[in-house]
Amino acid sequence: MNRTQLTTQPHTNLPRRKQHERLFRALCFLATTAGVILLSLLLYNILRDGIPRLNLQFLTAFPSRFPERAGIKAALIGSLWIVSITAVVALPIGIAAAIYLEEFAPRNRLTAIIQTNIANLAGVPSIIYALLGLALFVRYLALGRSILAGALTMSLLILPTIIITTQEALRAVPRSYRHGALALGATPWQTVQHITLPAALPGILTGIILAISRATGESAPLVTIGALVYVAYTPRGPMDSFTALPIQIFNWASRPQHGFHQAAAAASIVLLLVLLLLNATAIYLRNRYRARIRN
Repeated sequence: MNRTQLTTQPHTNLPRRKQHERLFRALCFLATTAGVILLSLLLYNILRDGIPRLNLQFLTAFPSRFPERAGIKAALIGSLWIVSITAVVALPIGIAAAIYLEEFAPRNRLTAIIQTNIANLAGVPSIIYALLGLALFVRYLALGRSILAGALTMSLLILPTIIITTQEALRAVPRSYRHGALALGATPWQTVQHITLPAALPGILTGIILAISRATGESAPLVTIGALVYVAYTPRGPMDSFTALPIQIFNWASRPQHGFHQAAAAASIVLLLVLLLLNATAIYLRNRYRARIRN
């Protein structure tokens, strides 16, 4: 191939490349439109069935055999217990592990193996963590079907996500920040504490809220470790038995009565509002810390 052919070949392929680009854009648009339409239909059905059931009595009543009397008080309190303990256990461990791996761990084969395993664990289905929690926390450690066993299982589920998102946030901080702090005499830990970690905090907060949101909506681990589907009391401690919103929704949706289907839709709306609140909190904190860093 001579020089003339090399210079003219890209021009001859340009119309075909533009055609492929238009086709790819059209496919992406169709896929996005289909997803939005399906999501809109799902939300419409949930809102249509659930809004008439949303009232104070629904939020403060316990489950019942009668659909018109059924409420989500026990499930809502149980979900708050699970999320709170999960956050207390998983966040310090996940953030500390990410800081060590990204800032202090030596770059050798062992570190590469650990990083690969963490990335693989982030894609493991939740049912695998559920079986691990059942064997380790419920049976081996004899925690039983308690809130603590469920929260520890959820902590294992979200730990890889927290570690990966924290590492990505730390990598996004320019290396010049670290070099400047070290050049002024700061120790590596002082550099992380006062320079790197505050700069990475918006991204870390976003990853944390996404991980907590996943833990809030997961049902497979809780079903596997033996969370109850009917609880007529509110848990008072981490060793009490419990139920949660995803389990309550699944239980009501499996009933044949239409009233329970309306209750499941109303509980789904409450769960969606909780998740939206968590994501809104993440956006607010991220924007606030970004503005503080710029100033």
